[in-house]
Amino acid sequence: MLRPRLRPRRPLLDPRPTPSARRPTTARGRWAGEDGGVSVPGSEPGLVDGLRQDLERAAFRVEHVEDVLGGVAAAALHREETVPALRATADALVGQDAQSRDVAALTRLFVLGAGAPRQAVDLALPSLRTAGAEQLGLVVAAGNGADDEVRARVDLRPYAAVDGHGEAHWWIASDLGEMATGGALRTDHVLGVGGASTTLAQVTVRDRRRRALDLGTGCGIQALHAARHTDHVTATDISARALAFARLNAALAGAELDLREGSMLEPVAGEAFDLVVSNPPFVITPRRPDVPAYEYRDGGRAGDDLVRDLVAGVGQVLAPGGVAQLLGNWEVRRGQEWHERVGEWLDASGLDGWVVQRELLDPAQYAETWIRDGGTTPERSPDEWAVRYGAWLDDFASRDVEAVGFGIVTLRRPSDERAAGSRLRRLEEVTGTVRQPLGPAVAASLAAQDWLAAHDDDALARTRLVVAPDVTEERYLTPGDPDPRVVLLRQGGGFGRAVQLGTATAGFVGACDGELEVGQIVAALGALLGVGADAVAAEVLPTARGLVADGLLLVP
Repeated sequence: MLRPRLRPRRPLLDPRPTPSARRPTTARGRWAGEDGGVSVPGSEPGLVDGLRQDLERAAFRVEHVEDVLGGVAAAALHREETVPALRATADALVGQDAQSRDVAALTRLFVLGAGAPRQAVDLALPSLRTAGAEQLGLVVAAGNGADDEVRARVDLRPYAAVDGHGEAHWWIASDLGEMATGGALRTDHVLGVGGASTTLAQVTVRDRRRRALDLGTGCGIQALHAARHTDHVTATDISARALAFARLNAALAGAELDLREGSMLEPVAGEAFDLVVSNPPFVITPRRPDVPAYEYRDGGRAGDDLVRDLVAGVGQVLAPGGVAQLLGNWEVRRGQEWHERVGEWLDASGLDGWVVQRELLDPAQYAETWIRDGGTTPERSPDEWAVRYGAWLDDFASRDVEAVGFGIVTLRRPSDERAAGSRLRRLEEVTGTVRQPLGPAVAASLAAQDWLAAHDDDALARTRLVVAPDVTEERYLTPGDPDPRVVLLRQGGGFGRAVQLGTATAGFVGACDGELEVGQIVAALGALLGVGADAVAAEVLPTARGLVADGLLLVP
């Protein structure tokens, strides 16, 4: 189970969330053969084919990396502590098992950012070899000798995740992070797969689609997920470097992507898509020259304007029935609830809208999170830390911001014309653990909303409902009392909702086994409780609609 964190941090080997604060690192000295530049990888077909074959032959997969590292080192690496992993891979390099040696060499090189002997790299990449990896811009070698050190110029690691379409396994290239470089990130840094990226991939609906758009693709991870269930995928980014990484990752995965450079919706103006996904540069950053703006997270707008405009404007590229899903931050200003501000965005979109707030931080917490994310720490750069911290607090104070929310936005253009009052408009806070992947639950809820919109209470009364198989009932009694004081329905999957029921509603749900119509159950309860069917219907039917919308009751 994965709870999305505010920061788009990369998992070290798999999609589990990582600590919310970066640990300080010690800058490494320069080494012979290091050019100090930042690589933009190539994607020449012959070289990429050789790389793919070599990675497959070496079994450079999440599970094999963790086998080589062992449980202690793998757990430490998830905490961004590299010493145990460096020791484990050094031992494996001189071991007897050839596959472990290859996995260790690739892990040291591309995950840990440590050097590996040229001979070990050549053995791990027998088709590509060090020379081919240099041609692709993946490594730089200190020399041509067998023991000369080779270092990575990019991060390249196995990726494993489960979304609503099933399991996904790829290799994902991105820029080296500060764990490998020992320094702060460049402003044009291309981020790999972080917790936020994985959250979006798992919450996205995965039914078959004709055209999909990944807006702000970065390294291309959302586009790769979409390519598994979509006929044509367009991916855009304002960063040419990001598109170079996305091109390499698509080639490694054997996926065809239509990659376009440009800002926001400009590269796809006038087009229509059945699915739009976006992990946009949503971070709220002070617009000051002494505060760096990172392309992967900062959209160059004041406050939360970028997310607001995306929510309000994405309908321009949504086909009828099309769904847009994105992550975002929003400001909570003095005298206003979070859902009031975001609700205005939904109203401006003219679309069905569903927003789930997952996290809420005060301005100081938010500032600390994102200053550390860029590699600045009070331990390493106390003066710079203080200046940037103050800039964030001043920026929030200028707009009376008391908190910043993070969450998931789902928008849909209805396939038919509906009156404004019948549109889906739902804003809720779910901060507990959820069961991933959420995509199927989101898709089922959207379908249930359509069914409810098409069926009034009379039609509902003629329907047979069944309790979802993951739903359980909990009863809480005071010792000695024959009747429960509290009855809860608890959902095992999806959002893990818990719904408290009254006496009539609890009896109603208990009878929903598909045998009787809703109206028949209501009439029987009215007679049993001695209050009449109308009174029971007034209590039961609104709750029943909510339970259908949330997937606790199903229409067979």
